[in-house]
Amino acid sequence: MPESRSVTTERAESEGSRFTIREISHQPEVWHQVATGIAADRSRIDEFLAPLLARPDLRIVLTGAGTSAFVGGVAAPELSRLLSRRIEAIATTDLVSNPREFLAEDVPTLLVSFARSGNSPESVAATRLADECLSDVSHLIVTCDPAGQLNQEHRGLEHSCVLLMPAGANDQGFAMTSSFTSMLLSVLLVFGGDVQTVEPLIRAAEGLVGPGWDAIADLAAPDCDRVVYLGSGPLTALARESALKLLELTAGRVVSHYDSSLGFRHGPKSVLNDRTLVVVFLSSDEYTRRYDLDIVAELRDTIDPARVVAVAPDGVVAQGDRPVTFDGLDGVNDAYLASVYVVVAQILALSFALRVGTTPDNPFPDGNVNRVVKGVRLYPLGGDGSGRG
Repeated sequence: MPESRSVTTERAESEGSRFTIREISHQPEVWHQVATGIAADRSRIDEFLAPLLARPDLRIVLTGAGTSAFVGGVAAPELSRLLSRRIEAIATTDLVSNPREFLAEDVPTLLVSFARSGNSPESVAATRLADECLSDVSHLIVTCDPAGQLNQEHRGLEHSCVLLMPAGANDQGFAMTSSFTSMLLSVLLVFGGDVQTVEPLIRAAEGLVGPGWDAIADLAAPDCDRVVYLGSGPLTALARESALKLLELTAGRVVSHYDSSLGFRHGPKSVLNDRTLVVVFLSSDEYTRRYDLDIVAELRDTIDPARVVAVAPDGVVAQGDRPVTFDGLDGVNDAYLASVYVVVAQILALSFALRVGTTPDNPFPDGNVNRVVKGVRLYPLGGDGSGRG
């Protein structure tokens, strides 16, 4: 049987999951600190952002590597709606390897960089390449480690603003959990999101990491070795992050896949078998949610209905459909919902990890995969610095 919350906590030290359990569990507290911190720092943030946002030709790029890139993928659609302008999410791994393509347009640019440690090779390289390729670029750095290279390099610079997350967001476990949700909420609030939205998110997450934990852990069935995450719009990026959490914490012993609710039919549905669990993140938007509910119904006609789990605000799906639902989140936009939804995926990934026998705080003791990426060789761009020579 899957482990209950109480048993998991008792085993945390011996099973190598102490940091991961703590960092999943303390997210509600950290989110409160994020909201109060942004409110306290509002004048400094606005002093930096207001002149930039007043420019109609400003290009805003959200960037990061791995999980940090998925922060941008979730946030970009909501920020586009909020600011009524195009916001792009481009991973640092793409910016660094292909600057001629992604930084080809020399227009005023705000590069928003997300990083847990700020020490990944691509993190600083992306900001340096932007400075090299663009004649007018500013940097908003959202990071969790004050000792990280990204913070050290940008703090105090005229065209940079560094936003440090609360200390609890600087995850010590292998996989990013509280760092992901903290940076996501921070960027939404920084660009004018409603601080009041955070309180119902906190209450919902408290239910998950408390009485709701065991119900999520029960989904990590012994006869399940594939998990698929689906979502629409910003929740597609969340599905990608959720799939990554499972791969990381189980060291690849449980195969995961992600897609959009509409895209899944176009070939990826081939992954389904009788050992597959599917988790569908339902949109808060009534129009979009119709597509999510359609794929839920179709999947329940394709595989065991008990293997199809809908994650949604309360009242959206019938209780008999084995949903994971949350009170008080009706009408909350998907980018904010993602911070709660991902806690479901985090608990599920940890539960699978303990079932297959990995050590979640360090799933790769041989060092083949690292907490902070190693082995990246950076090359000079050359030419005239614009990427054209």
